[in-house]
Amino acid sequence: MSQNKQPLKPGEKILFTVAGAFVVFAVIAFIVMQIFMANSDKPLFETKTHASLSAEGQLGSRLFRESGCTTCHRALRNGTNMGRTADLDGIGSRRSLDWMYAFLTEPVKNYGAQTIDHAPGQRSAAYVAQMPKKDLHAIATFLSELISEQGSSSAAIPPKGDSPFIDSMVETWAPKEWKEKYRDIRDDPETLRQANEKATKELQQP
Repeated sequence: MSQNKQPLKPGEKILFTVAGAFVVFAVIAFIVMQIFMANSDKPLFETKTHASLSAEGQLGSRLFRESGCTTCHRALRNGTNMGRTADLDGIGSRRSLDWMYAFLTEPVKNYGAQTIDHAPGQRSAAYVAQMPKKDLHAIATFLSELISEQGSSSAAIPPKGDSPFIDSMVETWAPKEWKEKYRDIRDDPETLRQANEKATKELQQP
């Protein structure tokens, strides 16, 4: 014998309505964000970088633009926001000149995996590896001179000064053993300097 379905209670109706509205809002927000990223000429998040370009770096900057690299990438605030590795501002703090030149000449071999756009057979950027080696070296030099400022999201070095919110969270939630075992390197400028140098070198490794 079948049982009649029980009607939803007022509280359940409210709960389902709120949950449905939240899902709809999330979908709309995601679509708006994608449209904004595709059409905006500004980065989604502020990236504090600087560039002191050498003569070869200036040549590389021109080649970067004229060769169509800004179709998929962004450098010196020019280009697109689309893609995981699109924003190259600050990449000189993460990758060395040698690594970038090696990647541009033989993308798959030096990246260690199949790339989305630069691999042979890809329509979008496979042509890059066929460019003259001197042009690729100039582009690599240009990219290596795009440096992150301290505290940038693309920098290995954390921001200067205190972080009250993080400090309060650590004070509240960190186990007592951590407080006894670890010390705040901000209290020791020399230790902080060494940690910054180590982090920067690790990020520049191939």
